[in-house]
Amino acid sequence: MENNDYILEMDNIVKEFPGVKAIDGVTFKVKRGEIHCLVGENGAGKSTLMKVLSGIYHHGTFQGKIMLNGVEQKYRSIADSEKAGIAIIYQELALIPELTIYENVYFGHEIKKGLLVDWNETITKATEMLKRVHVGANPDTKVKDLGVGVQQLVEIAKALSKDVKLLILDEPTAALSETDCENLFEILRNLKKQGVTCIMISHKLREVVTIADSITVLRDGKTITSMDATEGKIQESEIIKHMVGREIGNIYPKREVKEFGENCFELRNWTAFDSSKGREILHNLDINVKKGEIVGIAGLMGAGRTEMALSIFGNTKHYNIKGEMYINGVKKHLNSPEKAIEAGLAYVTEDRKVNGLILIQDIKMNTTLANLKAMSKMWVVNQNEEVNIANKFFKEVNIKASSIEQVVGTLSGGNQQKVSLAKWLYVAPDIMILDEPTRGIDVGAKFEIYTIMNELVKQGMSIIMISSELLEVIGMSDRIYVVSDGRVTGELNSSEATEEKIMTMAV
Repeated sequence: MENNDYILEMDNIVKEFPGVKAIDGVTFKVKRGEIHCLVGENGAGKSTLMKVLSGIYHHGTFQGKIMLNGVEQKYRSIADSEKAGIAIIYQELALIPELTIYENVYFGHEIKKGLLVDWNETITKATEMLKRVHVGANPDTKVKDLGVGVQQLVEIAKALSKDVKLLILDEPTAALSETDCENLFEILRNLKKQGVTCIMISHKLREVVTIADSITVLRDGKTITSMDATEGKIQESEIIKHMVGREIGNIYPKREVKEFGENCFELRNWTAFDSSKGREILHNLDINVKKGEIVGIAGLMGAGRTEMALSIFGNTKHYNIKGEMYINGVKKHLNSPEKAIEAGLAYVTEDRKVNGLILIQDIKMNTTLANLKAMSKMWVVNQNEEVNIANKFFKEVNIKASSIEQVVGTLSGGNQQKVSLAKWLYVAPDIMILDEPTRGIDVGAKFEIYTIMNELVKQGMSIIMISSELLEVIGMSDRIYVVSDGRVTGELNSSEATEEKIMTMAV
C-alpha cells in the first residue's frame, strides 16, 4: 500500500452552528484498506465530522472539500453517500426490533422482482452477509431476540449489503462485553482483508491502540495530529496528551481516606422476582456501604447490576422484592422513586439520553427537575430561584455550554453526564448510585467526573458505582462487590483487587 493511496481526504472542513464553530479547518485522510481510529474529547468535533462525511450535513452547509477515491463529493443526503459506498453505524443502533434479521438487513434497499419484494432472494443474500460477519443466527430471528453484540454485527451486515467501501463505526463497543468486543475486532480485521476500509470513533484507548492502523486526534474542532500505528506501538498516554492538551499522569485521581463512618446503607437477603420474565433475577444479596465510601459493583452485562439499582431506587420496574433495606440504621420500604429521594437516595441512570435527561429541554430545566418542590410555592416554580440554582451547579460541575439556556440534546456526552449529576446534586442525597457514570465519554471528562466523585465523598456522601470498566472499578472504589447471575460472588478491598480476580468472580 502506497502512502499516497488515500480512499478519503477531507480538506479544511469548517462546520458552524449558531454561536459555535464545531469544526474549524479539519484535515482528515484515510488510507485504503486500513482501520483508522478517530479520537478526541466530547465536543472535539468527531461525530460532526462524520455527519459531514455521510451527508447528514449536506454539501453547502459546511466549507471545505471531501475527496473519495480522488473525486470531489457533494452529497445532498445520506442516500448519496451510501451510493458512493459509505455507511455509518451509530452507537444507538438503527434496527427495527420487531422485524427479522433479513428484513432489517435489506430494509430501505429491498431486493425486488418486478414491483414485489423477492423474499427468497432476500433471505439467501442476507444469509451470505451474516456469514461474512460470523453470525450463525437464523435470518428469520427477530432482532429483539438478539444480544447487543449480535445486533451490532447485523448492522454491519446491513452495511455490507449496500456494497460498502468505507465503514464508519461511532462508539461501536460502548455497550458490548469484552468477548463481543474481541469478536467485533476480529470481524473488522477480516473486512479489512476483503478491502473494506474502517473509520472507528472510540473513547476506549486500550481498544484504539489494539485495533488501529492509524489514529487521528481532534481537539476543539481542530486536527491535532495523525499517528501511524503500523510503525510502532502508540502509548495511551501519548494519545491522552494530544486529546486534552496536557498530560494526565493518573486518570483516577487519588484521595486521602483516613477513616470511613458507620454503615449508612445495607441490603440483607435482597431478592427480586421479575414477573415479566417469570424468574428470579436477584438472589439473596448482602451488601453494605459506609459513610464517605465509594463501593464499586462489578460484573458482566446481564449480571443483575442495573436491576439491583432499580430495585433499590423505589423499584421502578416493579419487581417482587423480598429482603431488607436499611438506610442509616432504619429499615426502609421504598415503593417509588419519590420515596427513595425522600430517604436520601439518588440514581444516575446508565442511559442518560432515555431515562436520565429530557433532551429537548434546556440545562436549567433538567438541573432542577428532580427537586422542584424545593423552589416552589403553592405549586408555582420560583423562576428566579431556578436560574440561580441552575447557574450554581452549572459552575460547580463545570458544564461546558453557552449558558443554562442551552438545550441538553445539543451537548456532548460528557456534558450531558454532568447535567445528570447536577440534577441529583441539587437533591442533596446521602447515597448516590452511579450506573456506568463514564460510558461513552472521553478521558478528560472522565477525569472531571472522578474528581467530582472524590469531592462528594470527602463531604460525607456515599457512592455506589456500577461499571463495566474493570480499571475504573479498581481505580475509583474503596471496596468492590462482584455480581454474577444476580448473586454476589465476591468482595474485595481496592488494595487486593485485580482485573483477573474480578473476572474470575464475574464468570
